[in-house]
Amino acid sequence: MPRSFEEVVLPHLDAAFNYARWLTKNEADAEDVVQDAYVRALRFFSSLRDEDARAWLLTIVRNTWYGRFPRRAGAAVMTMVEEDADNRADGSLDPEAQLIQQQTVEHVRLALETLPTDFREVLVLRELEGLSYKEIATIIDIPIGTVMSRLARARERLTVVLAAPSGLSGGHRGLP
Repeated sequence: MPRSFEEVVLPHLDAAFNYARWLTKNEADAEDVVQDAYVRALRFFSSLRDEDARAWLLTIVRNTWYGRFPRRAGAAVMTMVEEDADNRADGSLDPEAQLIQQQTVEHVRLALETLPTDFREVLVLRELEGLSYKEIATIIDIPIGTVMSRLARARERLTVVLAAPSGLSGGHRGLP
């Protein structure tokens, strides 16, 4: 039985927006990219052949981003502000633990933002969106081996950035 666009694609709106925010580093640009991607997804819904609507939609989000901002993705853009999204503390923690958790989340977010787009996007797709190497390879249109090597290098860079004693707020721009 054919399913509607709303049933198949709409459940992945949050993943699409999250991915777009990490690509754009900007709430307004992410909203624009997701809106354009949804229009394209609706227009080409008949081309969705399998049941992996999430990977299909994220591919459209990525292509929309690079189509809208050609290779600007690696350039410096305004940092996104997430007032509620990933900065929410676990309510079961005491106030001190909540503060530490919020600071840790912010530290990791800032560290991720210092990574080049190619590294940042594979980390976001794997670690935050939980996609398989195969799904990431499909979305980014690269071989699985390249996904694995980018993930390894991205994790190494992220570890170095997170371990840096100078901190991220002191003008640290990431690794060369």
